[in-house]
Amino acid sequence: MLPSSSMRPSSLLVLSLALACATPAPRPLAAESTSATAEPDLVLVESSPVETPMDHPDIPDAWRVWPEMIGSATRTLDIEQFYVSNTPGGRLEPVIQAIEAAADRGVRVRLLAEEKFARQYPETLERLAARRGITVRRMDTAKSMGGVQHAKYFVVDGREAYFGSQNFDWRSLEHIQELGLRVRVPEVVRALGAVFEYDWALAAGATPAPVTSGTGGLGPFPARFDGETVRVSPAFSPQGFLPDPATWDLQRMVGLIDSAKRSVRVQLLTYRAKARDGGEFRELDKALRRASARGVKVELLVADWSKRSGTIEGLQALHAPPGLTVKMATIPRASSGFIPFARVVHAKYMVVDGETSWVGTSNWERDYFTQTRNVGLFIEGPAFARQLERFFSDTWTSPYSAEVDPKATYTPPAISSEQ
Repeated sequence: MLPSSSMRPSSLLVLSLALACATPAPRPLAAESTSATAEPDLVLVESSPVETPMDHPDIPDAWRVWPEMIGSATRTLDIEQFYVSNTPGGRLEPVIQAIEAAADRGVRVRLLAEEKFARQYPETLERLAARRGITVRRMDTAKSMGGVQHAKYFVVDGREAYFGSQNFDWRSLEHIQELGLRVRVPEVVRALGAVFEYDWALAAGATPAPVTSGTGGLGPFPARFDGETVRVSPAFSPQGFLPDPATWDLQRMVGLIDSAKRSVRVQLLTYRAKARDGGEFRELDKALRRASARGVKVELLVADWSKRSGTIEGLQALHAPPGLTVKMATIPRASSGFIPFARVVHAKYMVVDGETSWVGTSNWERDYFTQTRNVGLFIEGPAFARQLERFFSDTWTSPYSAEVDPKATYTPPAISSEQ
């Protein structure tokens, strides 16, 4: 159902989040059943490149989790993706078939994709749009926010959601290291649903004014993870298109780094202290340097795609071990040959002091926070941080990762075509 034309999407977003926050707080987890059969509120989900030892047997794989979640839908399925790229026999095909099966059994399916990449990858979007019960919209984000719709998430029946670094791309499920979260925290699911409703209306041609007041923040909310209680808070970008100004992820990331006392560990596809227009983007860069200056051990891991001009220089300037160490990871080519836009580390997360974490969809570049739709979650609690730090350490210490050389001249790897 479309929102009423008499209500601006910005108002819809504030109203939805107000209702979410007005919902009575859940009982303390200690008072709930501790049955071993109880489903956790958070599940870390990964993807790993085939023909590498990067898979973790105790972390579920996205290509298995997604069809299961979609297959459980009984009423609604709302999907917001950067793009959709499928290939015959690939691991995304069962996901697409699960979406079609959901529509066939009467589930209302809505899929929202970025207009810029919908033109590049139209085939699967057109296949789904032709299916009864599935509505597809393309969001021309450049006209509204100024950037792109980069978030990757879906919401099932308003009761659980998935978000993470994986695009709806067969390569993301087979040839790229990725990380995401299956979430059953009601407040977080509702917040993601409210963002979807906002963007769904925006894609229909609405021109909402930026949200300037809201509901007083979101969270933290208690959640079950690995038999322990953690606390979670959703966060979004870009500024000006938020359910509440307090949910802007950039300011919270800077605050989290500034709170660090022992360690900051970050993994991303890309990190840049200079914006694409040549302007400065120093908020995160300065925070990492401040942390290192006060004795915090800072470790930053990025993909070898960062060897290109305009990106590598900032990493070389940042690298200052032993306090601040930058590494790049290189994934070997598959035995089948060169695959464009693949064989790379693409996860986006941070762990501070082994206590507090962030998992999201943003790379650390200015436009991701100021012009581009992204979503994420802050998680407080050592139970979650332990698993995330192990994930980080396994890549950081692997033969695939090497420290940046401040004096080297790097040759960028082949990305879109074989060189």
